[in-house]
Amino acid sequence: MLTTSGSVIAGACEARQPTAIITDGASRGAVGATPGPLTRMRPGYRFLRYLSQMFFVFFCRGRVFGVRNVPRRGGVLLVSNHQSYLDPVLATLALPREGNYMARDTLFRQRHFRRLIEYLNAFPVKRGAADVGAVKEMLRRLKGGQVVLAFPEATRTADGSIGPMRAGVILVARKARVPVVPTLILGAFEAWPRTAVLPRPHPVLVAYGEPLYPHAHPEWDEEQCVRVVRDRILALRARFAAHPNAGRGVSARAGAGPGL
Repeated sequence: MLTTSGSVIAGACEARQPTAIITDGASRGAVGATPGPLTRMRPGYRFLRYLSQMFFVFFCRGRVFGVRNVPRRGGVLLVSNHQSYLDPVLATLALPREGNYMARDTLFRQRHFRRLIEYLNAFPVKRGAADVGAVKEMLRRLKGGQVVLAFPEATRTADGSIGPMRAGVILVARKARVPVVPTLILGAFEAWPRTAVLPRPHPVLVAYGEPLYPHAHPEWDEEQCVRVVRDRILALRARFAAHPNAGRGVSARAGAGPGL
């Protein structure tokens, strides 16, 4: 359901499932919210967000859960599994804040597309290399109170599973002293697998887990940091495996162990 203001997209879900909502006020009082001024969303960003929400509802029949787990203020790192080209839009369209995105540097070569993605707060990262500049930029944005989305799998899934994750971005969040919000995307692999040229209609689900605070756990080493975040994402997947929007084969993969 879409309200006339366009600020709320809600879906009625099965019994014993949380209500799926997208709302500008949903995350008020979110756990772990960091004090600081609210950042006003730019009109152009808001308009593109509205178009994305329409696509999400009518093309993907999308559902979103746990928006209240994303703090409304202060730096936040969203750590998500990576299913398709749609993921940067899917992971942030429910939030009442602008998102920031790491994007591979080759996407910035075409002048007009570069202007678009830079307007949408994307910044380049070199794949297959230790990109110190991208790390510094992520740290700057997190310390500046922005929401940054990262995909520590570093590539889109080939089969819908959740692969091993790299610890680097989570360690940046620890240095910035900001919360990490585990973020799950399901159904996007079926909507736009890496072998397809264009997306196709398929239900999609996005869920946010409770925030983690790596800087509050100095006893966690690098591997434990990434393991805790990945385990939270796997727990979200197990929780929503039976949901109609979860995608084919998720129930079978949900309990398949840490190799996913």
